[in-house]
Amino acid sequence: MTRPLVALMMMICIALAVAVLPAKPAEAGSANNANSPDAADLGKAGDYCVQKGGEVDVRTPFFNTNDDPRNWFRLSGDRNFCKFTSKKDGSRIHVLLSTLYSDKPTMAALAYYAKVPYGGNCNGNPGSCYCSQLGGTDLFGGINLNGGGWVMKADPVDTVLEACIFPDMSSIDSWGLTYHSFGIVRGKNLNKVLRYPNPYAAK
Repeated sequence: MTRPLVALMMMICIALAVAVLPAKPAEAGSANNANSPDAADLGKAGDYCVQKGGEVDVRTPFFNTNDDPRNWFRLSGDRNFCKFTSKKDGSRIHVLLSTLYSDKPTMAALAYYAKVPYGGNCNGNPGSCYCSQLGGTDLFGGINLNGGGWVMKADPVDTVLEACIFPDMSSIDSWGLTYHSFGIVRGKNLNKVLRYPNPYAAK
């Protein structure tokens, strides 16, 4: 491995460490922190995911996923996502468990509900571009050829998930958000499962 690549990977690991470390248990009085649930809340969120027809996926962050899997670089931590699969067409959408279960507004939920029109004025992956347009990111190490994502090796369909993460740490997968902006529902209509209700819906 060349010295510049090693240096780049070290900078990426330092920059991402804060984002991927497991959340601390909620302190007394902070149980409503939408994106830092304690273990009990995560358990309830997992149960809620299953009750709504989803499946809990535990995913780990990897860098260099555009290379041979033997060269993928495992990063710290993991995250729990709820995966909804459409019985009609097999499409899927992933939403972070804490985002799904929050009864308070999160940036990811609001982005899904708002259906902001796709700008279409950036190069590269449309899902990633749309995520950036909304103020989130799914890029590991910025725009580069190495790639990265949230990995579940046991999942042959979405082995590497592109999850759009927002500044409040809420997250929904980038392609699910992008398709929804065009009125296309992948996996399941999250209007029917997100605990925080759609504030844009007609009263």
